[in-house]
Amino acid sequence: MTADQQRILEAATGEAPVAAFDFDGTLTVRDSFTAFLRWRAGARGYAIELAMLAPNLVSYLFHRDRGRIKAHAVRRFLFGLSREQLAADARAFAEVEGPRLFRPDALATWDDWKRKGAKVVIVTASPTILVAPFADRLGADLLLGTQLEFDTEDRVAGALMGENNRGMEKVRRLRQAFGPNIRLAAAYGDSSGDTEMLQIADIKGYRVFKGRP
Repeated sequence: MTADQQRILEAATGEAPVAAFDFDGTLTVRDSFTAFLRWRAGARGYAIELAMLAPNLVSYLFHRDRGRIKAHAVRRFLFGLSREQLAADARAFAEVEGPRLFRPDALATWDDWKRKGAKVVIVTASPTILVAPFADRLGADLLLGTQLEFDTEDRVAGALMGENNRGMEKVRRLRQAFGPNIRLAAAYGDSSGDTEMLQIADIKGYRVFKGRP
């Protein structure tokens, strides 16, 4: 426990402090969404579907809308899949790939905050349903991720429900969960999509984790 962390905890007035962690590239060594798609489709299937996404990938170079390219990927790889099957696949992926994904130093910091009574939260742009098994294993108090849209038969509709959870959307979701005046005890991230979340934290952990599984 650092002196800054101790000071923040001592200053808390009855409510537990909140430590927010980005997921991909922060807690993990690589993007879990693309890793899941590759794992589920297999090497050959992933290459074929990625080739079919080529026009959308080219368009991304101009519009730079990560939510749009993510929706295209969902449509290409997961369209029509039942929520139940997708959740089962996510659990299987977490079981098989989990040990190879997490940074040990990030997990140590996560556990440190938990021992001190903080609420530990994952705030990620990856789909909630795919990160949920990892969040459960880590004992996260809350998971805030990107929501996928499901149709009336509870199958993947091939679109996002709401905004891609990055940038200011992360702050909006945190305020929705903890109130408009939320001040994080700490936030950890690794990309420009975490900038706004880091700005509302006392401890700003930008790319501080370097460990490998």
